[in-house]
Amino acid sequence: MHNDEFFIEKTKKLFEASTGWGDSSEWTNQDFVTLSEKIQDKTGVALSHVTLKRVWGKVKYESLPNTHTLDTLVQFLGYENWRSFKSQNGNGTIAVDKAEEKSVPVIADVKEGQSVKKSRKGIVIGVSLTVIVIVGVFTIMQLNKPQPPGVIDSNYSFSSKKIVTEGLPNSVVFSYDATKSPYDSVIIQQSWDRHLQVKVSKNDHQHTSIYYYPDYYKAKLIVGTRIVSMHRLLIKSKGWMPAVTQSPVPVYFPKEDAIHNGKMSLPIEKILAKNVKLQPVPPDVLYANVRDFGPIYSDNFVFETAVKNDYKEGAAVCQLSKIYILCEGTAIYIPLCSKGCISSLDLLFTNYYASGKQQDLSAFGVDFNNYVKVRIEAVNRKAKIFVNDKLVYTVNNDIIKAKIIGIDYTFQGTGSVDYVKLSNGKVNYEEDFNDLSDGKLVVSK
Repeated sequence: MHNDEFFIEKTKKLFEASTGWGDSSEWTNQDFVTLSEKIQDKTGVALSHVTLKRVWGKVKYESLPNTHTLDTLVQFLGYENWRSFKSQNGNGTIAVDKAEEKSVPVIADVKEGQSVKKSRKGIVIGVSLTVIVIVGVFTIMQLNKPQPPGVIDSNYSFSSKKIVTEGLPNSVVFSYDATKSPYDSVIIQQSWDRHLQVKVSKNDHQHTSIYYYPDYYKAKLIVGTRIVSMHRLLIKSKGWMPAVTQSPVPVYFPKEDAIHNGKMSLPIEKILAKNVKLQPVPPDVLYANVRDFGPIYSDNFVFETAVKNDYKEGAAVCQLSKIYILCEGTAIYIPLCSKGCISSLDLLFTNYYASGKQQDLSAFGVDFNNYVKVRIEAVNRKAKIFVNDKLVYTVNNDIIKAKIIGIDYTFQGTGSVDYVKLSNGKVNYEEDFNDLSDGKLVVSK
């Protein structure tokens, strides 16, 4: 194996151990999105989830990763750079680590002068103990072996019940049977986010969690590191939900505070009235609408809107804004910002990703003194993105088909939305914000 290929494989194994996520061959797209965020938080360097998927062989890529990518990966693991990592981990000239070739550990040294009989006895004991250890480790590995999403172990059951049909926050009661677990506790994970995990006793049968944001979630029951049961969970918003995002609980606002005069706009004075500080770190204002939009899918739709970021004071000078189209298991987001800040942008279209640090996204730098029109046309898994009626970006690959379940807007500071239209020719959703209803949904025969 090529020298660098050897070390790349070793890096992957260290990431599996560092994250605790198990066999990386089973990692999902969202795992790589989460890992991208973790790497940026720790190193200050942005590696897109698509770049990571290329390193891990999830996306076809003929050449080896560049030095910048490799340096960043090992810096996350605590090394100075790629060269330092290689020097501290052997010469990499063969595919198998010499340390892993030792099949029988040394149980005890035979002291000088001991009889051959005693030595043989020690070897027999050593081999026996080794067999026991190997069998034990193999058993644990089988128990912990990750399974592909959707695989359900019939030894376990897992279901949920929402307390309210729609609206936030929303508590969910999980019912489970994990009495056959070899461990005293099992894990319930609310969504893709591994931070939203809680250990519960295998002998109990219910656990309640709170969801603060509307979205499409996959709740999981995990035994060891193995997903034994998983099901979909759609948390609806009950129309448009204005909020200031923060952890762990967002600041919610009534619709009346944001929807008025044919616009959706949360005034600065309303935000300040909730004791939310706009400086030194401006918050993000979220407008979310997760509902049933009918059979509209990410590979075939037209979306139109007009937006404006209304705040550019202090640290909000870039006026970062995003338009999200939420889908089952994935998402689309279109970035906008002031013209001088386009390097900080990134764009996602289901499985397609572009970073402003690696691609020219200057067309998404705009003048927010006026409303900015955005239009997305997706046909046959290809997409065109228009800004102010001008074609500025095309996506010709990696678009997957997924049902659209929500529309979100986020504005650094605060912002306004003039109108929303979503259609596939047969299903049409329109919102003009002339009242507090949830827009108009019309299905043609």
